[in-house]
Order: sequence, then C-alpha cells, then structure tokens
Amino acid sequence: MLKDATLGQYYPANSFLHNMDSRVKIVITVFYITAIFLSASVVSFLACALLLTVAIAFSGVKLIKILKSIKPILFLIIFSAVLNLLFYSQGNVVFSFWIIKVTDGAIRFTVLMAIRLSMLIMGSSLLTLTTTPVALTDAIESLLKPLNVIKFPVHELALIMSIALRFIPTLMEETDRIIRAQKARGADFESGNIFSRAKALIPILIPLLISAFRRAEELSDAMDSRCYTGSKGRTKMKRLKTTYRDYVAMFFSFSIFAFILIDKFSLLFPVI
Repeated sequence: MLKDATLGQYYPANSFLHNMDSRVKIVITVFYITAIFLSASVVSFLACALLLTVAIAFSGVKLIKILKSIKPILFLIIFSAVLNLLFYSQGNVVFSFWIIKVTDGAIRFTVLMAIRLSMLIMGSSLLTLTTTPVALTDAIESLLKPLNVIKFPVHELALIMSIALRFIPTLMEETDRIIRAQKARGADFESGNIFSRAKALIPILIPLLISAFRRAEELSDAMDSRCYTGSKGRTKMKRLKTTYRDYVAMFFSFSIFAFILIDKFSLLFPVI
C-alpha cells in the first residue's frame, strides 16, 4: 500500500501537461478542487469527470498509476461511507434493522462523497506526477509574490512545501523497508485487535522518526555547505513562461468551472 502513494512523486514524460507552466497547473488544480466541492448535481460531477479525463489523457501518465493513488485512502472512503449510511437520515427508508435505518438520501450522499474524494485525490496526484518539486517551488513562490509587500517569507514557505512533498515518497520507502525488516525479525502487524496492531507500530515509528531527523540534518548541512541564505540575492536559472498550452488549458478549465457555478446557482435560486 505504501508503494501505491503517488502524492509527491514525479512521473517523467514529455506530455502536454508536463510542458505546461507549473503556475497554471496549480491554479487549475485549485479551481478543480473548488469545483468538486461545489458540484451538487450529476451534470456537475460529469463536468468535473470530463476535466479530469482530459487531463489524464494529456498527461502521459498511465491510468493504473493514477488509480493506485486512491488505494492509500481506501480505508478513509469506506469509513466515511459507513458513517454516512448510519447517520444520514434524510430521504425515504430503504433498509431497516433494529436501530439502523438506511435511507435513499444516505446512499446518494455516500456515493457522491466517495466519488468526490476519489476525484480529489486523483486530481491532486496528477499535479505532482507531472510537475517537478523545483517547478512547484518556483510556481508557489511566484503566485505568492504579492505577499512580499507585507514581509511574508514567501520563498521560505515555498521551499518548506517543496521539501515536504519531496520527502513523502522517501519516507514511504523508509517505512516499507522498516516494516520488512521487522517482519524478518518475527514482528506481526496483521493479527490481533486494533489496539494490538497500534502497539505493534511502535517499533516502526521510532526508527522512522530517527531516520527523518537524520535526513533533515543531512539536508541542513548540504544547504549550509552551498551557502544557502534564503531568498535574498537569489536568481532563477529557469524562468517560468506561459505558452499556448496554458491558455488552452485555462480556457477549457475555466469554462467547465463557469458551467458548474451556473449549475450550482440554478439549483440554489431556481427560476420561478
């Protein structure tokens, strides 16, 4: 399961999405996430699915790799689905047993929530799969540059976010290596109740924390040895440029977002 996590990983390719301006990709991703949570009808969800499908088609990333990004949050989707089925009471009762009542509204809400979470993860994973950590750092710094007026440490914040994303797959690999080493010593992580399994994770967390601190110290020494002093006096080797790809992608994405907004307000304020 740990190997299936795609957040923070980069998939090298020469595709339409890879060659886009990273700033545009971040803005489109933000609008895409907003559109998912604004979607309240089947038509709106189909519009979001269309945007995601087109992005996947032009990304050059294998579909199976994007679908695998859902696997780490599968437990969260199932857990939230169970809670929604048990505690969402609007609609007509379709199943009843003792104190448990499942309504058609709960089923509809559960299905939409599962689709919403899945599309959210796939869209976010697509951003990191098609954008290098360096490009993400430059894009975040460029988008937040107006905050320099109030002396906000934009460069440092972008660097922290980039390093955090970069270390996600590294820590996943380290965790998988520790688990395999503990299993080789006879550790059991699969039997017993939930408390026994949680207690069995302690031999994993301690060496993982030690490894994380060691890597952080090595990174700090490497940055000091290269005379890193923050954003002061720094220049860019590669400047971000907006091309025709970005304008086409923005037009298509914002058109779908405008359609979802119109659909949302038409449901809130129906024409009498």
